[in-house]
Amino acid sequence: MKSMKIETLPTEFVAATPILETIEAAGYEAYFVGGSVRDTLLGLPIHDVDIATSAYPQEVKQLFKKTVDTGIEHGTVMILDHGTGYETTTFRTETGYQDYRRPDSVTFVRSLREDLKRRDFTINALAMTHDGEIIDYFNGLGDLKAKRIKAVGNPEERFHEDALRTMRAIRFASQLDFTIDPQTVAAIQHHGNLLTKIAVERIHVEFVKLFLGKHPANGLTTFVETGLYQYCPGLATAREALAQLISALQHGLSSETTVWTLIASAVGLTNRQVGSFLKQWKSANQLISDVAAAVRFLEALQAGEVTNWVLYQAGAAHIKTAAEVANILQIDTPSLSQLLDQYETLTIKSKQDLAISGQDLIKAGVAPGPKLGQLLTKLEREVVAGTLDNDLGQLLNQALKD
Repeated sequence: MKSMKIETLPTEFVAATPILETIEAAGYEAYFVGGSVRDTLLGLPIHDVDIATSAYPQEVKQLFKKTVDTGIEHGTVMILDHGTGYETTTFRTETGYQDYRRPDSVTFVRSLREDLKRRDFTINALAMTHDGEIIDYFNGLGDLKAKRIKAVGNPEERFHEDALRTMRAIRFASQLDFTIDPQTVAAIQHHGNLLTKIAVERIHVEFVKLFLGKHPANGLTTFVETGLYQYCPGLATAREALAQLISALQHGLSSETTVWTLIASAVGLTNRQVGSFLKQWKSANQLISDVAAAVRFLEALQAGEVTNWVLYQAGAAHIKTAAEVANILQIDTPSLSQLLDQYETLTIKSKQDLAISGQDLIKAGVAPGPKLGQLLTKLEREVVAGTLDNDLGQLLNQALKD
């Protein structure tokens, strides 16, 4: 076992130290574990502080006034301390993974080593005492130093236990700018087909994080070479398109909308096809709407048909998304600054900015109904085109003429 000591702990660990001390004072072991330890060693911001302990769930609950049973059947209790929740999980071993995601049974143990042995990658199998000593049974420190993603123990077993780990491996490669150990890559290839057993929503999360990471090309290379893409919705025949993105992606994308706009464009989807594609990925309706709008604007850009109305319908956010994707795909279009300058010259930016409303038209004698809506749209288009001023009097006169 290797060890080292962090002399100055981040404040998130300092705040949680009394939790560990309380558990230890009762005669049990307790450690910080997982991503927070890894990220501290890498000098990255910490997200969730997780704790592992030799105390069983009921023993943990007896030590603290406020706890929530967030996953007690798997040994996890949330300890609430001064408004902060700390997930505290009993050391455990797991057996049987018939759904390739969750263990059929969990056995609580008193051994930290046994607990860390079941984790996915060596860099996530590190533990830390309340005073900063790192406990490393599986050379996680060495792999951190070598910038390497490596499965704990036998990679074939780790991916058979939880097929989502294949996506997590490529996501970490992107986020951390690490390479994946060759044996781990081989095991990803062997178990890619098990992704079909995993909920699409979970794959979706990892896929997006891959493209938002520091170096997406790292993860994307393995995603393509191992054939993982074949088991993702709508990407079974996308090998060539995804392979071309590897050299095009120099850094992470700015948003989830940009991720899906890039994918849709790379695989040749029209804005009308975006909806059915993203529904396969169980995407939210707002995301589908945003991506379709960005793809529609990108299509207009490529066709050289960027009118005031096209800019107006897109809006600044979708213009930025489309321009980012056009830049990655090396599509010859006006620059983002040119497009935004043109957008800023528009008299109105939304229907709410129009100086006339349906109520104004009704007061002027226009009957409610489809014709009123058509009239408002016509006025909106003329104001955007610059052929009519956004002035109530002028708009009323025009409406009554029509």
